[in-house]
Amino acid sequence: MPNHRFTFVPHPITGASAEVCRKYLEGNDPVTGKPVLQEIIDALTVPLSSEDKKTGFIERPTPRLVEPDTVDNLHRLFLEKGWTDGLPVVLPTEARVAEMLKGTSHETDEEVGRMQPSSPHELWSYTVEKVAVNAVMAGAKPEYFPVILALASTGVTSLSTSTTSFATMVVVNGPVRNEIKMNSGIGALGPFSHANAVIGRTWTLMSINLSASGKAGETYMGSQGNNYNYNNLCFAENEEELPQGWNPLHVQKGFKPEESTVSVFLGWGFTHPDQSMEKTFHPQIPFWLKFVSPFSSTTLLLDPTIIHQMKYHEGIDSKEQLIEWIHQNTKVRVGDWLDDYYAVQNFVLPMGEMGQEPIASWMKLPKDAEIPQFSSPSRITVISLGGGTNFFWQAGDFSYMMSASVDNWR
Repeated sequence: MPNHRFTFVPHPITGASAEVCRKYLEGNDPVTGKPVLQEIIDALTVPLSSEDKKTGFIERPTPRLVEPDTVDNLHRLFLEKGWTDGLPVVLPTEARVAEMLKGTSHETDEEVGRMQPSSPHELWSYTVEKVAVNAVMAGAKPEYFPVILALASTGVTSLSTSTTSFATMVVVNGPVRNEIKMNSGIGALGPFSHANAVIGRTWTLMSINLSASGKAGETYMGSQGNNYNYNNLCFAENEEELPQGWNPLHVQKGFKPEESTVSVFLGWGFTHPDQSMEKTFHPQIPFWLKFVSPFSSTTLLLDPTIIHQMKYHEGIDSKEQLIEWIHQNTKVRVGDWLDDYYAVQNFVLPMGEMGQEPIASWMKLPKDAEIPQFSSPSRITVISLGGGTNFFWQAGDFSYMMSASVDNWR
């Protein structure tokens, strides 16, 4: 569909009153200068032309190689063309890309996946070789390449075009963690592991170069941006410190323990509760969950010291038991829920008005009634992370999206 019919109104519209929205509708499109309502009417009623009805693939022929030049000039070219994350890259020479391709048995021209900045944008497809180019630029080693290909196969961009400054997270599970020396212990979220750093960074470069994501003001509209976007919270789960009964994430998602996987998440950020789990978990919503929107999800990054405390002192024998406890005991008053203008008024209530449960039933309850902070246990994720040097944990609004096999890309 080469001529999508778009109409724009001024931003931001989140939380805008009905009066403000009416003014926007009665005003002009800030892009075209034409009346918004007339554009909407025309988009719905003007017959499609033969050009509008065209289907097929959009061809984007690009040369495989750039012209030879000095190293300094090539670095300048990559920066000026917007092919980087603003930081220096490893120039992807044919020799370096060929070396990266030794990390997989797959053919160079095999399609790995398709990615787009957001649903209104067209999908871009990419091959094994194109992923290898970005892996080289990020500084990856060939042994990391199956993990990177698995990440690319999800088709999830790390740079959403939403006006919300989203971030992404990738969690690696299974034997590959130790094969490539990923960090799941002390400093796992810091700059202390080459594999963690460059695998996460490759995701950013792939999103920029293989889907046209990350063009500020065009395909990236996050108002403030998010520092996590540089390497997207990339780490391995500390499976070795999980006590009996506490399964690693990939096993929870249906994979076998001996399989290697990547799992991707979307969210805004994490907070650091300054108290033990024992003091924090009680039958009312903990303070650290109050910033999580009632329609959202949560992910807990628990240091092994906390997990052992939960297992051996609190009697919690599995992640699933902890997740169910959180689901049953973290509540929010209906009145407070309805007052959440940003999340509930804009996104949740329209679903309830269309009859979607449990939202439709919640809307009928008295304002002093309590409802679950999370509509389902599936919205809660628990991950083992850290080196056991402190009773430390983090909680955030990251929601699980999907997992992919690393072994399929060896």
